[in-house]
Amino acid sequence: MIVSSTEVQNNFGKYLMLAAKEEIIITRNGIEFARLQSMEGKLEPILQESIVKETAEPYHFKGRKASYEEFLELTCDDEVNRYEYIDGKIYLLASPTTRHQYAVTEMLVSFHQWFRGEKCTPFVAPFDIHLKRPNFDDPSVVQPDLMVICNLDNHLDERDYYTGVPSLVAEVLSRSTQSNDLVKKLDLYMTTGVNEYWIVNPFNKAITIYGFKNNEVNNIKTYKHSETAQSFLFEGLSVELERIFKP
Repeated sequence: MIVSSTEVQNNFGKYLMLAAKEEIIITRNGIEFARLQSMEGKLEPILQESIVKETAEPYHFKGRKASYEEFLELTCDDEVNRYEYIDGKIYLLASPTTRHQYAVTEMLVSFHQWFRGEKCTPFVAPFDIHLKRPNFDDPSVVQPDLMVICNLDNHLDERDYYTGVPSLVAEVLSRSTQSNDLVKKLDLYMTTGVNEYWIVNPFNKAITIYGFKNNEVNNIKTYKHSETAQSFLFEGLSVELERIFKP
């Protein structure tokens, strides 16, 4: 099937489902530039754009199935390892690389300066975010690399843990997690109330920003090289790509 990028943006969830059955070729201005395809026959499509050329390595657990209660039991006393729980599967997160942390740090500095004095606050991992999909009994638990929270005071439980949904989330790609960041988390954030998602690629030095509305992709733009990434959600929030990527 061949569809335009605009059509995919407006009906991303639909084409995730269709990709389990056939390959989706995505065009922009009549030119083929990406494809959406299933992985090993499972409903785990991956969007292969020019900004990502490396082959994704699996998480250490390879998505071990478990109940939400089993996940809580595993993580409650583990102060060494970092885990995520996405759609009923546990993932052990690998230690981040230097260029990954360089990008996170530089972005945090830019975000912190821009949000100074505002009601929204930027946070970095490790910081558990519980996101519940419609019609799912259990939430997913993720640790975004960087997030902006605008409703902190109204969503703190008695133990001082955040229980709300961030307005903006950013993930810096690594070889061990990029498949989840590009597909699973994109769909998770889109369907659980996150308004904007930044995918930061330190390998190709690019940033793709997704704007969500009504559980669908409303805006999408990729910035490369010496460009300045601009937020859809927060007018004036920007990041110079040359600054955040390690030389």
